[in-house]
Amino acid sequence: MSRISVRFLTPALLAAALLGAVSAHALQPASGKVILTISGKVADKNTADAAQFDLAMIEKLPQQTFTTMTPWSKEPIKFTGPLLRDVLAAAKASGTTIKAMALNDYKTAIPLEDAQKYGVILAHRMNDELIPVRTKGPLFIVYPFDTKPELQSAKFYGRSAWQLKSMDIE
Repeated sequence: MSRISVRFLTPALLAAALLGAVSAHALQPASGKVILTISGKVADKNTADAAQFDLAMIEKLPQQTFTTMTPWSKEPIKFTGPLLRDVLAAAKASGTTIKAMALNDYKTAIPLEDAQKYGVILAHRMNDELIPVRTKGPLFIVYPFDTKPELQSAKFYGRSAWQLKSMDIE
């Protein structure tokens, strides 16, 4: 491996080297169909005003799986996807509230602290299958309802948005 001494770098070359190091960690543009847009208080954007994700980008994040009962099914469902907090971290989102919007125009407000406190996931799979739009996909914000009695309430069921398309961070 060759070494480059900083004293031989011109200011322009030094700036280019530093920008290259920074961009290596920047959110890359979506190359497939965009399934999630995060706007608002987002520091790492890959468009002019938002962070957009395709399925491949969601799948590259660390994945979590849990099985839980929901009020919308008669049997427990296995959900797989990244932690919501990891998705928000990928976009460097900060704020206090997530305004989630679904494809069917359902809107819900989720305290950002829920993502840290409850292990909420952004599921893209149910029972190991990709979630089609007709069955709550492509993305579903899911709380691990069976882990804490407090999560088994209308308040948290209402925060679970299926057919998620966007989140605005305030």
